[in-house]
Amino acid sequence: MSAQNPGFDAAEIDKLKQNIAQQKNKFVLVDTDDNNEEYKHFRFTGMYEGKEVIYDAVIYTLRLHHASEVYELAEHKAAQKFPNFKPIKFQEDENGDLRTLDDVEEEIGLYIAEMIDDIEDEELVKVQEHVDMDNGGEYGIGLDVGLNVEEVDEEVMNNFISDFNEDHLELDDTLYAFVSNEEEYDAE
Repeated sequence: MSAQNPGFDAAEIDKLKQNIAQQKNKFVLVDTDDNNEEYKHFRFTGMYEGKEVIYDAVIYTLRLHHASEVYELAEHKAAQKFPNFKPIKFQEDENGDLRTLDDVEEEIGLYIAEMIDDIEDEELVKVQEHVDMDNGGEYGIGLDVGLNVEEVDEEVMNNFISDFNEDHLELDDTLYAFVSNEEEYDAE
């Protein structure tokens, strides 16, 4: 643990503890556009190797984790099939509308969608609850947490912190596969 990491600095830890004390939760959300019902970036304090530290954590649903892994595999398959493959980047035109994809991008996008369906149907990707720790980060100890919950809300986060800090965390080692909810994408 290097002295340059502010997540180990007593003053920084005290500042976070004061922020947490001013609210009803055991954490402070990190202000990011990535936060949503299935993903949260937050910080809390706890012990690491006998010392108080700041944990810089992300917690997400297994469904989101599965979708990400499936998409990554589908993209990999597309890269193998299309020699000039580049990940599709959706861009806005001058009016703020999404720019239409060119023919190659459209063909790649359709192929990726087809691969996602195949990967899900064949259950090629399975995920399980996990907590990955990174003690070489730039701010405190990084935690990457996947839980089998419908959404990541304050109760889920507070329960995780309590269980983690009290060393009572029990992870489900069942392997799960999910199927995309087609209705989410259909226009009403």
